[in-house]
Amino acid sequence: MNARLLPPLSLLTLLVLGACASVPERNVALDQARSRLAAVKAQPQTAALAADELTQATEALRVAEAARAAGDSLSRVDHLAYLAKQRTVIAEETANSRAAQAVTASAATERDRLRLAMRTREADAAQGKLAASEQANIDKTAALAQADATAMADRDRLARREAQVDDLQGQLRELNARQTDRGLVVTLGDLLFSSGQANLQPEGQRSMVKLADFMKRNPQQRAAVEGYTDSVGSTAFNQELSDRRAHAVLDSLVQSGVPAAQLSMQAFGESRPVASNTTASGRQMNRRVEVVFASQAAGLTAK
Repeated sequence: MNARLLPPLSLLTLLVLGACASVPERNVALDQARSRLAAVKAQPQTAALAADELTQATEALRVAEAARAAGDSLSRVDHLAYLAKQRTVIAEETANSRAAQAVTASAATERDRLRLAMRTREADAAQGKLAASEQANIDKTAALAQADATAMADRDRLARREAQVDDLQGQLRELNARQTDRGLVVTLGDLLFSSGQANLQPEGQRSMVKLADFMKRNPQQRAAVEGYTDSVGSTAFNQELSDRRAHAVLDSLVQSGVPAAQLSMQAFGESRPVASNTTASGRQMNRRVEVVFASQAAGLTAK
């Protein structure tokens, strides 16, 4: 056709159609892969922590673009573009995982370990589309080993705590502690004192050492030292004697290292007998000092 014979509008139309025919058709998958790779390359973290993976992604994109330029089929170009995009995802996830590992390397908490395992699994999931799953299995094995080690450490701590509780309960049994509505009660009979006196005899001092050791190893304990007598003698004398004996026990505990803040004291004299005062054995049982541990604070029971 002779362009000189065409009207001006037809000539313009031919020029536009020719220009459109010279522009290559765009490939959406290739554009997405190229855009994703450019965005990831712009991240300093990825370039620093996943250089090898980023190089693989760049090479995969180059192969896809070469296939496009060579006129390969659309399905092949789309597949190669998909592979390039997945390589880019792997590079980004690997960088994120390695960054997380660097942050958590100095952390000792279980929470950080679990977060790291989660990010590692995410990176492994992306890489698993193109590679074998051996690395994921290794990471899972390491996580299980760490969990086993943590569980073993917890069991060891529990065993040590139980051994300590057993030891303390043994001390209470040696002191003949008994469980009452008021809590654990250790009764110190009048044989620990001279008749009518408030000075502790040697056997009484040994009992105080055991009692003080128990309280020092349990600083949360609070104990009330209570003095009692039988009904022989005047009420005033018995009240004063029970007060002095309770004071003697309290002072002995403090001198053995028990903080005074853990102790309180009260004297009851001849009130609150635990046996009849009409017999010698009953009166002996009433002449006593009791050390009472509140049950809500003790956390232990005598066996």
